[in-house]
Amino acid sequence: MSLKAQIDLTKIPKHIAIIMDGNGRWAKGKGKFRIFGHQNGVNSVREVCESAAELGVKCLTLYAFSTENWSRPAKEVKALMQLLVKTINHEMPTLQKNKIRLYTVGQLERLPTDCSSALLEACEATKQNDQMDLVLALSYSSKWDIVNAVKKICERVTLGEIKPFEVDEMTINNQLSTAQWPHPELLIRTSGEHRVSNFLLWEIAYSEFFFTETLWPDFTREHLYEALVDYQKRERRFGKTSDQLVEDKV
Repeated sequence: MSLKAQIDLTKIPKHIAIIMDGNGRWAKGKGKFRIFGHQNGVNSVREVCESAAELGVKCLTLYAFSTENWSRPAKEVKALMQLLVKTINHEMPTLQKNKIRLYTVGQLERLPTDCSSALLEACEATKQNDQMDLVLALSYSSKWDIVNAVKKICERVTLGEIKPFEVDEMTINNQLSTAQWPHPELLIRTSGEHRVSNFLLWEIAYSEFFFTETLWPDFTREHLYEALVDYQKRERRFGKTSDQLVEDKV
């Protein structure tokens, strides 16, 4: 039986997040510059987006560029920004065909003007699409997002809009840049690294993790299916016991 045939379409996670890792190592393994890996990683983005939308995933968040990535060699960062603009323009037909709505989260003001403009135009052009939300985390760090949320809450307290003892998990959650989406049920990281790298730290508190040795440019729809089959075999208890879950279903 194929991997796709093993997937229970009634148990598809609403939100999948992916740390796309391994572009540089993939390129190095082929004797190429790192940007060659990023260019080929675009093919994986397209294939995964189309497959996720087809399966009924409602939100797909991709870790495209972290705030820490700004410390990479200037030549690589410039090439990445140019690739981003080119990719957005080239992939618009794919987004429209699959009714995918584009969003971005992160410190977009740090992006070059042509990048931020292309992103905003693409978000506006796809805002009526309703099959799946594609969220690009660009110039993003979860610590930045949480600190920013705390600052907003402090301002509300100062203005008397809320009292300190009224601050709860929902208060913080609603101030995050990701507030409009459910928390990811599944987090995938490619390239064999077993860490979350400052990505959605608040939101993945109860996510299931799937780590694969596959480098991102080699990641295909079959690898996505593999992650989903593995996810659907797990028991998500949220602090409860297995017996309690059984009782809840009765």
